[in-house]
Amino acid sequence: MVTSKIINQVINQSAIAHQCQELAALVTRRTDGKGDGFHKTGIEQLEFQRESSVSTTLQGVCEPILAILVQGKKEALLCDETYRYSAAQYLVVSVDLPLSAFIVEATPEKPYLGFKLNLDPRQLCDIITAQTNVIEEKKNSVRGLFVSTIDAPLLDCAMRLTRLLDTPQDIPILAPMIIREIYYRLLMGEQGEAVRQIATSGSNMQRIAEVIKLIKADFTKPMRVEELAGQASMSPSSFHHHFKKVTSMSPLQYQKQLRLLEARRLMLAENSDAANAAYQVGYESPSQFSREYSRMFGAPPIRDIERLRTA
Repeated sequence: MVTSKIINQVINQSAIAHQCQELAALVTRRTDGKGDGFHKTGIEQLEFQRESSVSTTLQGVCEPILAILVQGKKEALLCDETYRYSAAQYLVVSVDLPLSAFIVEATPEKPYLGFKLNLDPRQLCDIITAQTNVIEEKKNSVRGLFVSTIDAPLLDCAMRLTRLLDTPQDIPILAPMIIREIYYRLLMGEQGEAVRQIATSGSNMQRIAEVIKLIKADFTKPMRVEELAGQASMSPSSFHHHFKKVTSMSPLQYQKQLRLLEARRLMLAENSDAANAAYQVGYESPSQFSREYSRMFGAPPIRDIERLRTA
């Protein structure tokens, strides 16, 4: 019995590895000659990523996504937590989170390849509502980011969605159906509870997600945790606990990361000086801004921006 189970696991892993190679060939064909970075497709929610060298590819606020790693290896850093994943694994981000992502295995001959699908909580909600076998919701908050090993049905969906790019006339009808199936597979997978909380009305994750939208919309102003807790219909202590459970950081830390990311963008993209960028994102003390910036990015503002421009 045990031997048979092991043999089946090996066969299944081999089949998934083969499917992943097929998906890698499809993504390679769609990104060849287009350079490194994210590449939009004829399906609005779908993008491919290709990177030919080890690098930092993302430092910003990541909105809800499904990211399947097709080839190579990657690390995602959420506050002090590191998530490592490689080919035939996927990452789901279920609320807006400040992330750093690092490509840790990629070469020009065998580039990093990724499949990225933006998630729509409303579509997830429709599927949950349509389910006849209602699963009891657990009240414990879960992290708004997780990594899992992909299974054959979910990988098959990704392949069919990618192949659909060869017949653009079919995309308006078939793409929504395949994407809906992807949501269903996520809900039925090993991380189904976390996915379910994205779209379950009144869940802790959804309430925290709504507060995150408020913080993002007005992150330059002083934060009043009591007011945010009221928006989430929680006591301040309960709100702080659930916010940290979902995001791995406190509300103040979250706001600070938003401010520093925006200040970096202002200096890099709009040539703003450090003092002006600090003021625009809500800092009153330039020295405090410089200290917190250095702590987050590993160098003072001027040196960090110079490094980015010459990289």
